[in-house]
Amino acid sequence: MADHIKTAKPKAAASGALNRRSVLKSGAAAVAASAFPAPMLWAQNIKDIKIVHVGQSYSTIPNIAEKANEDLDFTVEMQTAPDLTSQINRLLTQPKSIDVTDVSNTSMKYFTNRGILMPLNVKDYKWWDKTVPLFTKGTYENGEPYSMQGFAPIKAQYYTDETASAYSLEPTEWLVGVPLYYNADTLGIRPDLIGRPIESWAELLNSEFSGKVALQDGVNVGVPDAAMALEAMGDMTYVDKGNMTRAEIDATIDKLIEYKRAGHFRSFWTNFDQSVQLMASGEVLLQSMWSPAVTEVRTRGVECTYNGMKEGYRGWYIMMMAVSHLEGLQRECAIEYMNWFNSGWAGAFISRQGFYNSVPENVKGEMTENEYGYWYEGKKSTSDILNPFGKVMEKAGVIRDGGGLWDRMGNIGIWNTLMDEDRYLVRRWQDFLAA
Repeated sequence: MADHIKTAKPKAAASGALNRRSVLKSGAAAVAASAFPAPMLWAQNIKDIKIVHVGQSYSTIPNIAEKANEDLDFTVEMQTAPDLTSQINRLLTQPKSIDVTDVSNTSMKYFTNRGILMPLNVKDYKWWDKTVPLFTKGTYENGEPYSMQGFAPIKAQYYTDETASAYSLEPTEWLVGVPLYYNADTLGIRPDLIGRPIESWAELLNSEFSGKVALQDGVNVGVPDAAMALEAMGDMTYVDKGNMTRAEIDATIDKLIEYKRAGHFRSFWTNFDQSVQLMASGEVLLQSMWSPAVTEVRTRGVECTYNGMKEGYRGWYIMMMAVSHLEGLQRECAIEYMNWFNSGWAGAFISRQGFYNSVPENVKGEMTENEYGYWYEGKKSTSDILNPFGKVMEKAGVIRDGGGLWDRMGNIGIWNTLMDEDRYLVRRWQDFLAA
């Protein structure tokens, strides 16, 4: 990572800051001809603006697009990329076909110093003072610093300046993007088939479960999970398991190949549905898993838990950015759209899938007391918990696995990552999958 330049810490945005729509109106008024009232010209101009948002299925959801078009005076068109690789390639090769995008932390380094993404001045984002400190300060809620292993949020939240040529570990007035969603992942477990507590990542490689274990086949998730297990077992020691040296990569992959050839791994899943089927069928007893997938297994009447491990969770996050080609009113509309996305409704919608939003205060007003208590506060549900589409996810009387927001996010052992030796790691990971 480039040397970090410490600049003056920005002042928190005032809660009573000027509404962005007022800014849009005044900007149009400045160029309005005297023959036309400024608000009329503004309305005529803005209704012709279209913002194209390209993302993944977790964010570019038709329900959210419909709500955005109800609330905003311009058009939002959502396009879902078929996969992350396609999304990254489109951003790198056709950036002008996209206005706003959201990407995971594992993709951030692909765009460093390429001039593709637009730096956002902190004064243009109205929710920064309400954003969780994971992003604003690089700490947990209690002020304690979190693990910097992997691509931790603070490593790619601030630019040193408006040139967007390097990241800064210290707060500046230039944001890399708007934090959207984040979560703390761990192992999915079938307690009915295991019959004892699972409290350590080491269990992932325990010979007791040989042939009944699955990993996510993506290198940016599968490798951190395996590294957590190898380190917990005492088989490996890393300087930073989220950013391994070539020697550490070789030692890790060689160990995993030994396990694979011994028949330890039942499968390597690529998507949500596959992970659900593996666990619901009983083909695997524990595996890399996502929180909503665990809940989906339970909706099928199958016991499945998502316990926190003593070594900590694996954290990840999603950020939203505007693309640098935007100018004038279209740029202002893109910024307003990003502000809208974290204003509450969309965040609440996504929270009902099991993810956290970066501005919990806004989300709280869009959820019932029972919903917010279950998803964010670790409280026992007083009535059934529904997903965003009205399907029962949990019955009344249930506490979310791992507890509340800071019970989970306050115990991160590693963050999803894109390592400096990523190309070499991918080649070695393919060696492992082919072994």
